This record gives sequence, structure tokens and C-alpha cells, in this order.
Amino acid sequence: MKFLIALSIIFCGYARAAQAAPAPFDLSGPTLEVKVTRGLVTLPIAEVPNLAPGDRLWIKADLPPNQSAHYLLIAAFLNGATNPPPPSAFYRCATWNDRCARDGLSVTVPDDAQQVLVFLAPETGGDFRTLVGTVRARPGVFVRTSQDLNQAALDRTRLEAYLRTIRSYDETDPEKLKEVAPLLARTLAIHVDDKCLEKLPSLQAPCLMQGQETLILNDGHSTSIVEALTSGPAADLAMEASYTPQLNYGYYSPYVASVLDIARLLDLFHTAQYQYIPALPTAKGDRLTLTLNAAPSFNNPKSVLVTALPAVEKPQLPPLHALDPKQIYCARKATLVLPVEGAPLVFSTAYAHDMTLRLTGSDGKTIDLPVQKDPGRGGLVVDTTGIGASSLGDTVEGELRGLWGFDTYDGPTFSLVNAHVQPWQMVAGNQSPLIVGRDETVHLQANNVSCIDTIMLKDPAGKDLKVDWKSVKPNEVELKLPLTGAQPGDVTLLVQQFGTSEPQPVQLRAFSEASHLEGFEIHAGDSEGTLRGSRLDEVASLSMNGLTFLPDKLSDRNGQDELTMSLANPTEGAALKPETTLTARVLLKDGRPYPLTANIDAPRPSVRLISKSVQPSVSSSDSNILLTNQNEVPQDAKLIFSLRSQSPARFVRDETVEVATDDESYATTLSVANGGLTLEDAHVAVATLNPAKAFGSSAFGPLQFRVTANGVNGEWQPLATLVRLPVLKDLQCPATPELACKLTGSNLFLVDSLSEDPHFTHPVHVPDGFPGATLPVPHLTDGQLYVRLRDDPAVISAARLTAQQLPPSPEELARADARREAVPVTDAPAAPAPAPASAPPANSATGPASITQPMPASPAATAPPAATTPGTSSHPAMPTSGAVAQPALTAPASVTPLAASSTTSGTN
Repeated sequence: MKFLIALSIIFCGYARAAQAAPAPFDLSGPTLEVKVTRGLVTLPIAEVPNLAPGDRLWIKADLPPNQSAHYLLIAAFLNGATNPPPPSAFYRCATWNDRCARDGLSVTVPDDAQQVLVFLAPETGGDFRTLVGTVRARPGVFVRTSQDLNQAALDRTRLEAYLRTIRSYDETDPEKLKEVAPLLARTLAIHVDDKCLEKLPSLQAPCLMQGQETLILNDGHSTSIVEALTSGPAADLAMEASYTPQLNYGYYSPYVASVLDIARLLDLFHTAQYQYIPALPTAKGDRLTLTLNAAPSFNNPKSVLVTALPAVEKPQLPPLHALDPKQIYCARKATLVLPVEGAPLVFSTAYAHDMTLRLTGSDGKTIDLPVQKDPGRGGLVVDTTGIGASSLGDTVEGELRGLWGFDTYDGPTFSLVNAHVQPWQMVAGNQSPLIVGRDETVHLQANNVSCIDTIMLKDPAGKDLKVDWKSVKPNEVELKLPLTGAQPGDVTLLVQQFGTSEPQPVQLRAFSEASHLEGFEIHAGDSEGTLRGSRLDEVASLSMNGLTFLPDKLSDRNGQDELTMSLANPTEGAALKPETTLTARVLLKDGRPYPLTANIDAPRPSVRLISKSVQPSVSSSDSNILLTNQNEVPQDAKLIFSLRSQSPARFVRDETVEVATDDESYATTLSVANGGLTLEDAHVAVATLNPAKAFGSSAFGPLQFRVTANGVNGEWQPLATLVRLPVLKDLQCPATPELACKLTGSNLFLVDSLSEDPHFTHPVHVPDGFPGATLPVPHLTDGQLYVRLRDDPAVISAARLTAQQLPPSPEELARADARREAVPVTDAPAAPAPAPASAPPANSATGPASITQPMPASPAATAPPAATTPGTSSHPAMPTSGAVAQPALTAPASVTPLAASSTTSGTN
């Protein structure tokens, strides 16, 4: 067993690991068997979301028969962070005794209990008294440990359910991952990177499983069922005891932060006899499998394993609700999936069990249909085979019922219908004739379309063709009829519904239509023109005046087909003379030629960009960001640019300039009439653009412009790059270089990354949707902070901030003195004593690189630094990713946070 192998690892290896960053919880530990009895009902621990006073717990350590180390099994009931539990709240059981090994430990939850901890302590002199005294001396630490272990365990169930489903589909049907991933994201509250779904199917699963620390989104329901203390001084003490970062960094789950903080928290007060190791529980049935992040030690201090049982509190029923309460479902559907969301623990744990959908038929009788949870299908799967020949009527209401632990749970209700014969007809406005030779999209209506199973098309030759369809309204479906290879004549739609023996026929007629060509237009100098008519999908090419055009994009405008025809050789467009009419020849795909008249219109209007300038606003300077690329325009600035007319040679009064983003989602028109365009003379115009007024606060990225004259649009030309600026207010740095600086500002989600050097050797990336007001950044190497904006990440800008140096804390001064005393004394002349850290150097020859101002030391700055691994980089580290309401920031692994946890390695 992995656990036995782990027990053989020597203590020095654990001590070395304890000085480095906390290890992940991936070491197999022992297993506990736990059952809970309430009244006459006994449930395995995996089905118990919360405990209640009076519950009877049965706990047994499942140790191997050849277990040589003696473990004392201890159950402790805590009643708040500020209330030391009495000695009577601790129960023990010697696992090496036959009675304990056979019968386990049976205890009853006291009336005033709030948290339950289970300890596995190695046998030693005074072991029980030592543990009881430690817990009673620092109850707040163990209260927070209980909450963090439960929170981490619940979040881990969601992560494992997500990864397990992704692996299952990757092994069996990777093509469906694109469909399954969004459903998993909704049911399990998991962040899915949409870019992964654009990759090849074989690459989607590895991509979807990357960055597990940012996959789990914050879930208020799981938080509510683990925190027995939610407000008041007791909750504040529990928060303070764990040195948890403030909850202002984002919206990810606290899973990653908590599993790391637990190890740091318990390391604060190990004694000469005991060192406490957290054990992350994973429940399955009546077994709790413990996972460790450090190998246990049996040399002093011996390792005590600490794990938590569910909190003692009122039941927090899952806030499960229907994805669309107005949706109507088919009661006879073979695989009935009810889409739900709002309670990811329903899908990742066994807390919700014995679930059924209760239907009430038209005869008043009720039918309970079994319900299974399937996050991969996006909801609850109902087994409808139990309906049989029951009389349900045309409509019926279904109510979700079940148990949440020991408590009855009444879930959302759903509207269902029973399949029946009903009239089908084409949607009004969709009555245009069906044309063979191409796929046609039509809409079909009925009273309700929820029970459609399949739709087939029988063509005039009697061949059955499968029809792709989707529901667009409760009473309407959209069909794509496969008429590409069909012959003209009568066609029949066969609509098969669940629960009916025969499909319903819907009669239609398909017609043949030859291509109708109206004309071809192109502007002189262009490389593409527009062909108008009908059935243009049959066009193979167009030729005129020795030039060949090939079909490109087919579109529909006002009921008429328009086909873009592009020159096979784009450079030949200059050969077309404006204001002429030519005879063109169109060749269809079946080889038939058609003559056509082609009009060569005047060249498109064009202008040349002469110059441009940016007039920043006051708020732009408040951002303290110096834009180094002259092509960038702050959103609240004013952009002035001048144009010289080329075609026509003179500006006309009604000529306009359109400015838009590269995807044309934001656009504005500048003209003489609206004051956006001013004519210097007949050949030069000056345009003025206020992006904030024209586009609003969400426009960003490359801007383009084009001129319009006489109703004809010119070609798009690049103009500038629109960027939104965050506000960087101040930068505070502690005296110790290993500690991070704190950057304060607003709209920091507009920052892509920061670095202390212009090469971005060790960048600090800001997560998507970052709502916080502070960011930890590395100590500046040359006094300058560099920024990449999210709107233009390819450009590096400088921040106009002067670092405010915090005075050294007493702990920092003490460590500096200790380092000086540790230097061996030699005959070399003594180096001059360094100036105090809080004062600038006197009579500096070159002067300081930047102005620093001493500031009062904050609690974060006075905290001693966390240990770093020798030989690693000394760049400051970012806070642990995944903290409560705080997204992960990437940074070098060896960096120390500004607000570091105060960890010691001795007796506290």
C-alpha cells in the first residue's frame, strides 16, 4: 500500500519539504469507515452533508493487518473559535486493541457542537492529554482547519467529477467533448476555456484539463454548508488565525488556496512531541479516503493526521432550479434529460440521493420515475419506462423529490406533455417554393414540438432522407431539407413522435428553378464584383474582356441572390476602364453558358492618411501609464487625423468618413454636417474623433476608416489602436527585496501583465475578469514598472509611478543582524556599516534612481518572509492562486508574497 510506503520516508525529508512551498495533496493515506445514524436511519458518510446534535457517529480506522505503528483514534467536537471545548468533548479509541479494531469508536454529537475533527495520533506518552491541550489552547485554528478541509473536499469532488467525465468521453467519444464541456461547466460550476473546443478532438481533452487551479468557480452553496461561523468576532478570529488573504481578488473557488493554507496553518504550533498534518477526505460510500501532502514521521515530533467531518448545522438544501422554467418536455421520451443548474454538489457528491420525478396522471394517480444525475448530459436523466400504459393526459406536471442527507428535498417542477396526433403546417412567411438542387431551410409548426423523435423526408423517387432539425420555439422547429440531389415533384415529411407507433405525414412540393442572371457590376480598379440573380449557386465562372472571375461568397439581399465574383488574378483589375459596359459570359456548373451585361462603374473613392495626433484627457494622465507606441489612442482621448483626397481629386460636401473597429461592431460616421470633419481646402480634410463618445466604454483594439462619396464606400484602411487605460495609483514596497510590492489602482482588469524589466522575463499575468483593486508585483530592478495592456498586449508601456518604500519591520532588522553575525570573522578590513534601511544614502555621487518615501509599516510588511528554496530566483511571489474570491496570478515559483504567512519550525 502507498500508505505503508509513505510511513517509511524519514523525518528529515519531511522537514526539508516543510521549509519549501506546501506540497500538493497527492500522497495516499489511511482510510476511515464512517456511518451516521439519526433516529432509525443510518447513512454512509458520503451521503451526509451536515451533522445535527444527537447524531450517532461510528468511526473505525481501516488499517492494514500488519500495521506496526500504533495509532490513537480521537474524535473532537468544537463549538466555536473563541470557545475552548471541554475535555469531555474528546473521545479516543486505541486502534491496536481488538475491541477498537473490531468495533470502532461510537460517539454522539453534543448539543453545542459546531465542528467535528478526527485525529490519528501515534502512540506516545501523554499523547491524548497533549492533543487535547493543544486543541483547547487554539480552538480558532482548528475551527478554520475544519472549514478549510471541508471546503477543499467539496470543491475537489467537483474537480474530480469534471476530470472523470472529460477522460471518459475522451476515451469513448472525443467528438462529443465540444458538446459535453459546456454542459459540465454549467452543472459543476467549472470554468471551461472555449479556445480548447476549437482544437482538434484529440487535443481538446488535454487542453480542457489544464490549469486546474482556475477551473473551479466559487460556489456559495458549498461555502454555506461548511461554515458554521459566518459573522461576529468568532468568525473574525478564525479568519485571522489562518492568515487568509482578503477576499477582493476575484471569483474562483478557494480550493487551491485552502489546501495550501491548511498546511501552513497547522505548521504554526507544532510541539516537540507532535506535528499536525492535514488529511484531505474523499468520501465514497461509508469510507473516507485520506490524502496527505507530507509523509508522516514517527520520530519526535511525531505526525498527527487531522481530518474533518461535515459541519454541525441546519441543512442547507441545494438551490437547484430548472435551466428554463418555461421549457416543456416530452414525458414519453426514451432518454428524458431535465437541464438544471445552481447546485454543483448535487452532481459531484452523493448528498442528493433516492431522487424521483413524481408525475400525476389525469386519473389522479401518481407515478414516481427514477432520476439519475449526469453532469455530462447537463442535468437529471429520468427513466420513463415506468410510465407504461398509464393515462397521463396531454399535459402533466413533474415534481423533483428526493433526500438531501437525512432531510426531505423538494426540488423544482417541470412541465411535460404526452405525444398525440396534431396538425403540422409550414410557418407563415416560409411558404416560398422548395427548389431542388440545394438544401432548403424551412420552419414547421404544431401545438407542441417537444415529443419529436425523428423527421424523415421521402423524395419523389420514394427514397427516405434523414432531416436535420432543431427546436426554436415550444411550438416550432427548424428543418434543413436535403434537396441537393432530389428531383422536382411531391415530397413528404414524416414526423415521428415518442410514444406513437406511426409517423405523421406532411405533404410538400419541390420545384426546379434555372439560374436567372440579372447583371454584373464592378468598380474600376477593384478585384471583385457582384453578380445578381437567382440560383447563383450553379455559377461556375464569369469571363469578360479576357478576365476570369470565380465565385466567392453567396448571400441573399431582399429576396435576391448576390454572388461575389473575384478575379482569378487580382492584379488584372486595373485593365477595366470606368464608365463602360461589356458583355460577359457566365458558365454554369452543368456546362451551360449564359450571356450577361457587365457594368464597369467609376473607381471607389479613396483618400490617403497624412498625419494624426492624440490629445489626451486629464483622466489619461491620471492613469500613470506612459504609452510608448504613438499608434495607441486612449479611449478618453481625442484623435485628430488629416486626409488627402485621391479619388475623386477633391472633397465634396456630402463626403463622409466612417471609423470602426476591425470587426465593425462599433462604428461612427464623421461628416461636415455633424462637425466631425473639417475641410482645410478642396483636397485636405481634418477629422476629429472622440472614441468614448462615439463607441462607449467597451470598444477597443484596431481602428479602421474608409471614405464614402456619392453612396459608394471606399476600402478600409488602418487608423490606430484604441486602448482603455487602468488607473495605477501608487506602489508600496517593503524594505526586504524578497517581499512583493503592492500596486493599488482601479480597472486593473484592463492590464494583461506587469514586469519589473522591459523584457518581461518574469511577468505577472492578470486573470480574465479581475475585479480587485490591488495587485502584488515584483520589486523593481531599475526603479521602473512595465505594463502590457489587455487591449494591445504586443506593446510594452512604462508606468509613471515612484515606489514608496516601507520602513523595515523589527523582524526584518533582526534577520539582517542575524545574517551579519553569521559571517565568519576574517583579517580583511571591516566593511563600512550599512546606512539604516529607512534613510536614504548620504552624499550619493549619482543620486537615487527614483524618489522613495518611507511609509508606516503595514501588517503585511511586518510579517516575516516565507522560506525559499536555495538557488531559486529572488523575485517576489504572487499570492496563492485560487484564494477565496481571488483569481490566480502567475509568477516565478520561488517568489515570496508581501503578506506572507508567519511560519516557524519549532515550538510555538
